[in-house]
Amino acid sequence: MPTKRIDRETRRRIARMEARRVLAAAQVRRRRRDNLFAGLAGVLALVLAVALQAFWFSNDPAPDDLALIRDQQERDARTAAGVPDPDTARGRVFTGTLDLNVGELGVELDGNAAPQAVAVFKQLADDGTLAGRSCHRLTATPDMGVLQCGSEDGKGGGDPDFQWGPIENAPADGVYPAGTIAVARGGTPDSHGTQFFITYKESRITQDGGGYTIMGKVTSGLDVLESVAAGGIEADQQDGRPKTAVAIDSFTLN
Repeated sequence: MPTKRIDRETRRRIARMEARRVLAAAQVRRRRRDNLFAGLAGVLALVLAVALQAFWFSNDPAPDDLALIRDQQERDARTAAGVPDPDTARGRVFTGTLDLNVGELGVELDGNAAPQAVAVFKQLADDGTLAGRSCHRLTATPDMGVLQCGSEDGKGGGDPDFQWGPIENAPADGVYPAGTIAVARGGTPDSHGTQFFITYKESRITQDGGGYTIMGKVTSGLDVLESVAAGGIEADQQDGRPKTAVAIDSFTLN
């Protein structure tokens, strides 16, 4: 009986080593491909990961094997969507300027608190994606004061080809202090995109689905947003397009 148990354990170790070798070889091949095939490579990598997952499950995988699979799947998903690695922002704090057509805001994004979100918005700032986009939504209720910006179509629509997660640094009590910069999303934790919102006053926001990622704060110029809010909302509603048209001229982070 001891001999059979040793043989079983040896086979499992060999199986894990072979699986790692196959995965490593796939990673090398994928890196050598032209970027034109990045999307296809991501799909193939996910298929490989699923196959390896099934293989390992049948061979009593160790915890480090499962962690390896999860990490690889997350990295492949980010690569396929063009989402930056959170490690590019982890442990860093970026300061900069959100220059709107109505005024300038000083901002600070904290990669310690929300590394994935900050990595994404650092990339969006660097490549100029947000320049020219509007702040299409103003919310003004007794408990909530928010200006939302960054949608691709200027109406709140998202980009189905650029979605990411998870939710980070969401307040458990649903309170977002004045000047909070947070990431807008759809109905799931992995439905973030390029939209963000800024609270121009302390706001209590429903935490359905896990809340919203707080990635930073306004360090100066909050009065610019207060002036936009004072101008009101179209059709005198509490939630809608601001009467004062607001657009992003530039967004810089250093």
